Amino acid sequence: MSTELTELFDSNRAWQQERLADDPHYFRKLAAQHAPAYLWIGCADARVPANEILGLPPGEIFVHRNIANLVVHSDFNAQSVIQFAVDVLKVEHIMVVGHYGCAGVQASLRGTRIGLADNWLYHLRDVQDRYADRLASIPYATARHDRMCELNVLEQVVNVCQTNVVQYAWGRQQTLTIHGWVYGVGDGLLRNLGLTMSGKDGLIAAHQAAVEAIFAEPSGGPRPAD
Repeated sequence: MSTELTELFDSNRAWQQERLADDPHYFRKLAAQHAPAYLWIGCADARVPANEILGLPPGEIFVHRNIANLVVHSDFNAQSVIQFAVDVLKVEHIMVVGHYGCAGVQASLRGTRIGLADNWLYHLRDVQDRYADRLASIPYATARHDRMCELNVLEQVVNVCQTNVVQYAWGRQQTLTIHGWVYGVGDGLLRNLGLTMSGKDGLIAAHQAAVEAIFAEPSGGPRPAD
């Protein structure tokens, strides 16, 4: 690998030429419009690329990523992305997407010290503490990790639903649905965690039902794809 990363520029050029071979006006059309219907809030893990997982081309999905796909009310980065997506782009769906094998979740469960990122992961540990007794009852470490990944997604869906931006959008009857999904790095499949909200009412009950469904699953590993 060169210090100037020329191989990446070569790869970019090859990709650009492939797109132009398929459609000579590809980039001209892409530059002229940006009206995605989806906002993906996911983990920064390099193995979880939103567009590729969904099979969508550039321009079709607005993306925000951070360590462990957290939505923190004091994080102006995430909050600004949500506001721009809802108020300006008028997205109709926000997907909070975690993934099995998340290093942030693993660090939280093991109590591993990382460094500066520990401050960020305190938000994840809050989720872990909330369900500590139920997680401790799961005999296998892999299964505990999977359940924690799922629980974290559900908590972040609640956080998205409770933002002023989303609440105001629902208040003015804007079409907007929030989804909680988890991705299997080992099989390439998305799972719907059963928490889908299209309005203000019923969030607490829907969240509790989704949590109970997670713990009702066998604790031997990830649930099969829907």
